[in-house]
Amino acid sequence: MRQYLVAVDVGTGSARAGVFDRHGTMLSRAIHPILMQKPKENHAEHDSEDIWRAVCLSVRSSMAEAAIGPASVAGIGFDATCSLVARGKSGEQVSVSTTSEDRFDTVVWLDHRAIVEADFLTASGHPVLDFVGGSISPEMQMPKLMWLKKHLPESWSKAAYFFDLADFLTWRASGSAARSNCTLTAKWNFLAHEQEGWCQDYLGLAGLGDLKERASLPSSPVAPGQAVGVLSARAADELGLDTECHVATGMIDAYAGALGALGGSLGNHVENNVALIAGTSSCLVALTPKRKHGRSLWGPYWQAVLPDHWLVEGGQSATGALLDHIVRMHAAGGEPDAALHRRIVDRVMALRAIEGDGFANRLHVLPDFHGNRSPFADPHARGVISGLTLDTSFDSLCALYWRTAVSIALGTRHVLEALESFGYRIATLHLAGGHVHNPLLMELYADTTGKHVVVPQTSDAVLLGTAMTAAVAGGVYTSLSEAGAAMYPGYEERHPDGTRASGYERDYRKFLAMHRHREELDRL
Repeated sequence: MRQYLVAVDVGTGSARAGVFDRHGTMLSRAIHPILMQKPKENHAEHDSEDIWRAVCLSVRSSMAEAAIGPASVAGIGFDATCSLVARGKSGEQVSVSTTSEDRFDTVVWLDHRAIVEADFLTASGHPVLDFVGGSISPEMQMPKLMWLKKHLPESWSKAAYFFDLADFLTWRASGSAARSNCTLTAKWNFLAHEQEGWCQDYLGLAGLGDLKERASLPSSPVAPGQAVGVLSARAADELGLDTECHVATGMIDAYAGALGALGGSLGNHVENNVALIAGTSSCLVALTPKRKHGRSLWGPYWQAVLPDHWLVEGGQSATGALLDHIVRMHAAGGEPDAALHRRIVDRVMALRAIEGDGFANRLHVLPDFHGNRSPFADPHARGVISGLTLDTSFDSLCALYWRTAVSIALGTRHVLEALESFGYRIATLHLAGGHVHNPLLMELYADTTGKHVVVPQTSDAVLLGTAMTAAVAGGVYTSLSEAGAAMYPGYEERHPDGTRASGYERDYRKFLAMHRHREELDRL
């Protein structure tokens, strides 16, 4: 009997695969790095065949560790970053790179080459913008496609498919070019609540009147939890599975994480809960049965994750990536691997114990080093550091690291307040992603927001959410709500430390003042 699930998550730097049982227990997990090149500023590119090889290696390794056979796997699910893959008529790779190398056929989600195109779409005021918070981000697909058509016309003419990365993975696995309602509503300006989801006048405005044909886009996408087919013979051989394994429709990685983090709440007042998926960047995801619009919040997206629910997302474009950047740029830093992060965190803890709450309290950071996704929807925003001295010691790095972590948590509070200003009532913050391994951030998320913080008892909520979609696609459960209730692993709670509330309230007032001062400087 097929009762096991395989989940695959493709992030910015690696592909991970996990094997789960029907109760949500992860039996094994494997990870393999993926390539990324940055040929020039604001350009970042993947090789999708390299990604697929990493996926196959990870799946084979996790299956071997779990010691189960292919005949026991009911379904496989894929989630990925919202990167953009180009393929030709015969499925061949098509370059998206100024280097013209065909193997670099994928524009990475964090690539900001299309910022001018994003500004153009935002300035249009088209009604589609009502469903992306009033502005288009260069991290979305329409501006990237506009850039490719304008700057790489030869590649545009060769292309027969453009995929969100998650949809590329399901295509590579099953041979089906079906697309996910999750990816299309969130990144392609597809209006799933309308009878005709593609707005032809909007595509014409963008100069992409031929996009539906050029990208082989469907009129009707597939809902999360549904199957796009079964594994092809080729993919089954490459993955070490069999052709009776169902392939679930793809998911954006943050939304898969939201599903895993909120799984136990899907059938019970889910609208009072927000999932914070925090890793390289951070996404705050809310689900609600009632449509609520909000400036600078991505969405509302109809049934992007859960049937009969709208999804809205606020975000921070660089959080874990910002801490890495601080470590890398400081004279006492270096390559920001896990060991160096641990060393810094341990020293921060020691310095706080010695100096108390006054540690580094004259250092202040605005974390918008890669623009501000929410609540300002300003990709042109820049980071700010106030209070630097000539000190280049390791302790000065620790002080800056600590205050950068504080700024990230204050930025999260800023996004939560934006959500609440548009009618969301948030009682609990469900935290998942790489930040759960950073004790400074875990403490700060509770203390700076004042929210009840819940951490699912799983080592990987993103993979768990993807496994839930595989469970429904493979017939183990009948709905995502049923899968969520059965597979959710329980949680640990964190409550804010009230003794620190006044200090963080002062920090937040300074944080808001720095935003005002930056705006004033930009106007001069």
